[in-house]
Amino acid sequence: MQNPKIVLVTGASSGIGEATARHLAAAGHLVVLGARRVDRLELLVKELTDAGYQAEYAELDVTAPDSVKAFAAGALERHGRIDVLVNNAGVMPLSLVEALRVEDWNQMIDVNLRGVLHGIAAVLPVMNEQKSGQIINVASTAGHRVYPTGAVYSATKYGVRALSEGLRQETSDIRVTIISPGFTLTELTTIGGDPDTRQGARETAETIGIDPSAIAGAIGYAIAQPADVDVSEIVVNPTAAKF
Repeated sequence: MQNPKIVLVTGASSGIGEATARHLAAAGHLVVLGARRVDRLELLVKELTDAGYQAEYAELDVTAPDSVKAFAAGALERHGRIDVLVNNAGVMPLSLVEALRVEDWNQMIDVNLRGVLHGIAAVLPVMNEQKSGQIINVASTAGHRVYPTGAVYSATKYGVRALSEGLRQETSDIRVTIISPGFTLTELTTIGGDPDTRQGARETAETIGIDPSAIAGAIGYAIAQPADVDVSEIVVNPTAAKF
């Protein structure tokens, strides 16, 4: 590969993060994987390195600024640069607002929005000093439209898109990309929220959902563009989705 990069991926223990790790490692990049479930990361990194790819992992909690700083600092110390951050970690416990699941609201704000901010804060000084880099924030089609049971989730993803666009306008050296997946077959539809809503979301995902590798491919495409080309946003929907 002519231009291998040092790529940090959050939420890499499953779903889109795991698929992204596989895709980018196979493309020749060195991937540094972070998540709370280090047992899964260890297995994934072993699989990738056994296949001849370059991969590392570290425990990461995106809701804790010190954890994110340590994650980025470790990669910088080992490799001397950070080329790409994929802010992927996210949660989606869906429910009607009137259910008042305040803990779920706070979790979504902490992971989906604050987690992205923590990632940006950890790598932006490095990229500014390098005068190069790329920050890829995984948003959602829920950041383009709102549906019942998804008001708070959508609010966090609209926030990610607004933050990303603002950051893109503030810098001429760093590329900023938004990836907005539609229904994707991940764990997001199996964890948290109102049980009936969760079941409905899971059934929809299993009926029309796309494989996480499709999102990983979109991320790979954005990274592969020349340094003077900033792919601002990619929306990836299931073909069958008409909403």
